[in-house]
Amino acid sequence: MKYSRFLLVAKVAPLAALTLFLAGCGQPTDEQSQAPRTPEVGVYTVEAKALTLTTDLPGRTSAYRVAEVRPQVTGILQERLFTEGSEVKQGQQLYQIDPRTYEAQLARAEANLKTAENLAKRYERLLSTNAVSQQQYDDAMAGWQQARTAVEVARIDVQYTKVLSPISGQVGRSAVTEGALVTNGQPQELATVTQLDPIHVDVSQPITSLLRLQSALESGRLQSSGENQARVRLQLDDGSAYPLPGTLKFSEVTVDPSTGAVTLRAEFPNPDRKLLPGMFVRAQLQEGVQENAILVPQQAVFRDTRGVANAWVVKADNTVEQRELETLRTVGNAWLIGSGINDGERVITEGLQLVRNGIEVAPVAAGNINLVAEFGLPVTAAAN
Repeated sequence: MKYSRFLLVAKVAPLAALTLFLAGCGQPTDEQSQAPRTPEVGVYTVEAKALTLTTDLPGRTSAYRVAEVRPQVTGILQERLFTEGSEVKQGQQLYQIDPRTYEAQLARAEANLKTAENLAKRYERLLSTNAVSQQQYDDAMAGWQQARTAVEVARIDVQYTKVLSPISGQVGRSAVTEGALVTNGQPQELATVTQLDPIHVDVSQPITSLLRLQSALESGRLQSSGENQARVRLQLDDGSAYPLPGTLKFSEVTVDPSTGAVTLRAEFPNPDRKLLPGMFVRAQLQEGVQENAILVPQQAVFRDTRGVANAWVVKADNTVEQRELETLRTVGNAWLIGSGINDGERVITEGLQLVRNGIEVAPVAAGNINLVAEFGLPVTAAAN
């Protein structure tokens, strides 16, 4: 009986040992299962380049020139000679006022002129023989001059019966019809002619922004963009871009005390009449060029509990370091950095939830970066 038990134990023992060996080969140990795995993160390599900065300001369009057409003589309106809403040229006749009264006055003035001329010439011959006095001769010469002036005035009145356009532009609706009595200097205009090409755009810039720009140019942080500094571009109210650039003409010399802003005026070509007076637009004014500008994607920047901007930076040994940043302004969908990031460093934009200070990561090129702003081109900039 004892011998049988011994055989049974001897047969079972090798089998158990083999089972334990196979189990040990197939399953990892606790130390192996707890080994740290290097996280993979997406990084963007920043690059310092010259960047042209612009500022985005609201504004409204205004006509280049506006002329209110009013009569210079009194009379009955005989005819309207233009189509409402059409283009007219400078000097083109718009209305005809009954000229008969003024033509008769011109004829009478010309007759008086002929009489005064004959009298003056007769007295001139008689003066040499002392048949008339010097006073009579002088009075005759003065009468001749007055008659010439009266003829000129009468001729002008006849010309004024033809109401002409003072400027070239688009004429609006007519405020009067044929048969209406119009008077010299009446307050109501007959029509309005508006010149739309070119057209003005008036924008307001806070004086604080203007002073900051001047300080940046004086300190050398911004370089003047030269001839292109005065160039302006427009974005229409529907979000579309106006294709033709404009030119900044002047800035007001006074600050509006109610708004603390300065009015700037730009001039834009408007050959297709796409811009109309009174439209709301956004004007993009070029400020200057910042050398060695560094843009960091907005995905890489976060703020701590103090509200300070931070970013995760991958160092040369692939370890992670948290940096505080000085953000100057937004440029497109990126931040313009004043300090905290250097040229050529890598910032993490993907996998931010996997990193902590000091750990090692496996950096790969980020796939979530599509910067709207481009180095070397004008981009919209908004103050931070």
